[in-house]
Amino acid sequence: MTTPATAWPLENAVFSAAMLAHRLPWADAPARALGLDSLTREGAARKVLAHLRRSRSGRPVRLRTPFGSFLVPLGAAGTAGLLAEAAASHALAAAVRLDAAGRRHGLYPHVPLPPDGVPPAAALRGPLAEELEKVAAARRDDHAVPWEVWRPGLLRAARRVVAGGAAADDTLLTEVLLRTAGAAGSRAYDGRSAALNRRLAPYLADPDPGSAAAVLGRGRAAGAVVPAARTQGVPPSGEVRPEEALAHTLAVVSEAAVTTALQALALAAAGVPGAADDPAGAVALALDHFPPLEAVVHPVRTRFVWDGLVIDAGTEILAAPGWLRDPADATAHAGSGGGRDAALGHDHDGPSPLCGSTTGCSATAFAVHVAEEIVRFFTEAARPALLSPALTPDRMPFTLAPHTVLVALPAAGAVPRAVRAGTPASSAALARAGADRLDGHARSLAACAAATGWDGDETGERFRMQLLEHAERCTRAASDVRAAARRLAD
Repeated sequence: MTTPATAWPLENAVFSAAMLAHRLPWADAPARALGLDSLTREGAARKVLAHLRRSRSGRPVRLRTPFGSFLVPLGAAGTAGLLAEAAASHALAAAVRLDAAGRRHGLYPHVPLPPDGVPPAAALRGPLAEELEKVAAARRDDHAVPWEVWRPGLLRAARRVVAGGAAADDTLLTEVLLRTAGAAGSRAYDGRSAALNRRLAPYLADPDPGSAAAVLGRGRAAGAVVPAARTQGVPPSGEVRPEEALAHTLAVVSEAAVTTALQALALAAAGVPGAADDPAGAVALALDHFPPLEAVVHPVRTRFVWDGLVIDAGTEILAAPGWLRDPADATAHAGSGGGRDAALGHDHDGPSPLCGSTTGCSATAFAVHVAEEIVRFFTEAARPALLSPALTPDRMPFTLAPHTVLVALPAAGAVPRAVRAGTPASSAALARAGADRLDGHARSLAACAAATGWDGDETGERFRMQLLEHAERCTRAASDVRAAARRLAD
């Protein structure tokens, strides 16, 4: 038996530089402009990992970075095997998410969803469609759905299919869930978890038949419990309450609905092979290229052995699926179904890309299905149009932040033709939307100036005139922008 090898100083330095560059959002611009993807932040990290695979025969290697010293598995199979053995040995403490700047964030503990806890497709489709119709109805004049409309609309949809119709308007439920997940590993967690369980209890006591809460609610009424998850990172110490399984499911489904489904729509709109005409393929490709948990740290609490390697307590395993992919494999599995199977998690031993569990997650399968239904709903009538960012099938980006995605969702028979991002037509659509926003600002400023009270003294009157001047400038700017949009569209 041996201990894992340690990377050379130069390898550590290059990998660390790639991690540190995440603090500089503009760092990739020059490299991308020149077509030098290998010099971008993720590109550099992946090149180092590819080199390490060759030099270390694919075995996990210790890397020292400014964010800590990690044991890094260098491939998907190695990651799955290492974490599966660690979970089977009850050797892991609670996992945390590592963001691009090296900050650590708590993850809601993985709790299994019973096999019969997933609503049938027929029961899911109707309620989900009702919520998605509301999102479509909130489109702008250019048919685009901005992030400010998409996120709350899809969070509402997630609450409805997981906790039931009564939970759809419960925005505080989502906030409590997010705060509870963020407190994982801290002394505040137990109190927040108890508050979350109390908030979920009514939805389990009187469950909606078409939701995931229905099965869990029936089990709760019968006094049943959900077996504790061995992938949670700690030895099972008892049984998990249905509220915890429901909370975990809501967290995973919310992430898939808000983030993965939007990324999948962008890939479908861009015509990426395997995504353009297949909702399941689009979701699988989005999870493969842009896993919501790009990097997860798994602390080792007790020593264990995997494949002849002795992993000591105190080691931190860095599972980084977002960095392990080879960009050359951008569409290698498109349409093959392999990506979809891997995304489901419960049929395979690999880590879930949505929740951080080490050996798959049954709730992930449900979340993937929800994301597929969302993509299917918005692509059945007509293909969505990607307005931004520019994305072409032969040049997939390393990252695709959902708040930067702007997709136009056409309505059957009453929409402008789809436009490709980065073209004059897409710029015209964005310009028209910007002009509408400027007109809205002008109306708001004029309404504020018309309110009583400004003319009480000289200062108030001067401020009222400034508001009207700003409103006039917004109106003029809107007119100029519309003129530019007309020229772009010609």
